Amino acid sequence: MIDVALRRDLMPLSPDHGDDEPEGSRPGRVLRYQHVYDLVVDLIRDRDLKPGSQLPSTAELANMAGVSIISVRRALDELTRHGRIVRHQGVGTFVASPRIVSEPSRPGGLLQTLRGLGDHVELQTELVRLIVGLPSEQQAAALGIETGSPVWEVARLRRLGSQPKVYETAVLPISLISSLDQEYLAAGGSLYELLAERHGFRDDLVEQAFEVDEPTAVERQYLQLPGTADVVRIRGVSLNADGVAFDSFQQTYPAKEFTFYVSGTSRQRLIEPSREAEWDVRPLGR
Repeated sequence: MIDVALRRDLMPLSPDHGDDEPEGSRPGRVLRYQHVYDLVVDLIRDRDLKPGSQLPSTAELANMAGVSIISVRRALDELTRHGRIVRHQGVGTFVASPRIVSEPSRPGGLLQTLRGLGDHVELQTELVRLIVGLPSEQQAAALGIETGSPVWEVARLRRLGSQPKVYETAVLPISLISSLDQEYLAAGGSLYELLAERHGFRDDLVEQAFEVDEPTAVERQYLQLPGTADVVRIRGVSLNADGVAFDSFQQTYPAKEFTFYVSGTSRQRLIEPSREAEWDVRPLGR
């Protein structure tokens, strides 16, 4: 356990009534849970604590900050929500691992778009589903095809080390991609290398839409998410140099574990973000 001296902010604290005082109602005063929040952040920085380092207990933090247990619990809830700490029931509170920086608009395989992973992180790919079906209306519009035109749907789970991190689907028009090598994909082969080498389609332009949402049941299952977790969902379309759309995709990330960096040029508005829009493929024969 870390031994730190009792420290207090110079600004006066608001009376400790469960931190239900409206923010801004008393200028110059710090809500007590915010005081604890800042104390923990400073503690991590000043002691140069690494991911996995254990923090003082709730009671110790309350004593250090001179506040109630209620205020400490609220501060820890906020720190957990912001991805700064992790809590394990009956074990303690620990410094969380830093978020992974993803550059989803950067060309290349998934591993090349991720930063801050170290040199020895292995990316594993599991082929979850490979079917032929019919696209949703929004997918068909993005791909420039009719809703009755058959498509491939390729669903994959990506793991970093042993931890599931990305659940993704790709929808490809059969009129453009006549065949897919299931054995190659099941062995972890790159879908986009396959499209480039065997079919001549490369993602020269990618348009994407981002949203934060609750996970679907499928996303929760494959990403092993707790009940309170949110996800970042990226929907997009890939086009070749001639402007032909050959892939509509969806990638789902645990929201607390990633930071996204995006740069680009003009938008073509091929993707219209909508929480209500369907983004599923209906298998043929149903």
